[in-house]
Amino acid sequence: MGRVIILAMETATSACAVGLSGDFGVDVRVVNTERRHGEHLMAGVAALLDSHGISARDVARVVVDRGPGLFTGLRVGVASALAFAQASGAELVAVTSLEMLAHSAHARGVRGDLVAVVDARRHEVFAQAFTLESGVAALDEAQVMTPAELVERWRGCRVRFSGDGAARYAELLGPVGEIEDETVPPLAAALALASERTPSHEVTPLYLRDADAVANFTTREAHR
Repeated sequence: MGRVIILAMETATSACAVGLSGDFGVDVRVVNTERRHGEHLMAGVAALLDSHGISARDVARVVVDRGPGLFTGLRVGVASALAFAQASGAELVAVTSLEMLAHSAHARGVRGDLVAVVDARRHEVFAQAFTLESGVAALDEAQVMTPAELVERWRGCRVRFSGDGAARYAELLGPVGEIEDETVPPLAAALALASERTPSHEVTPLYLRDADAVANFTTREAHR
């Protein structure tokens, strides 16, 4: 029996990426980096499947990054994964952008405390701490904070930071801990995690806060 075919979709950050695992190994492609998820995601999926001679019906499981991340990107990714699973009969699995960063670092041999940091815009980040030893264990829940708050939380500790939020605020975080060279939540980690997860019929995006449009409207209303 051949290896189960798993499809992965990533739209939590500015980048749009797709991935596939099967008998051929793992194939991950970043198809766009300019927040144009709706235009590129399913076209990228189609091209990826076609390059391996695989039809949608051949996919046994689809895994999607449910966030935290950019509001519109998450909506596109989760909706597309749900639609693909329903149309193809594939099982649906969800992972988070932060655990993907942590598991990827662990697979590279990183050990100790690591904080996964996704850029949340508005001078904030989504962050979650993990300890990487024989396995990966979360130390807290995913939360929204400012880079300055993150610095204060980890000042004086031995820690690493990973993600596009860590890269964006490297000037602040660099003196506190080492910055890992990984910005896009890695789909290779999602594909590995997907084989261990229990499938679900529904996936809820992990927003952690309101969309920018809602926040801006609320701010304008407050000043009237």
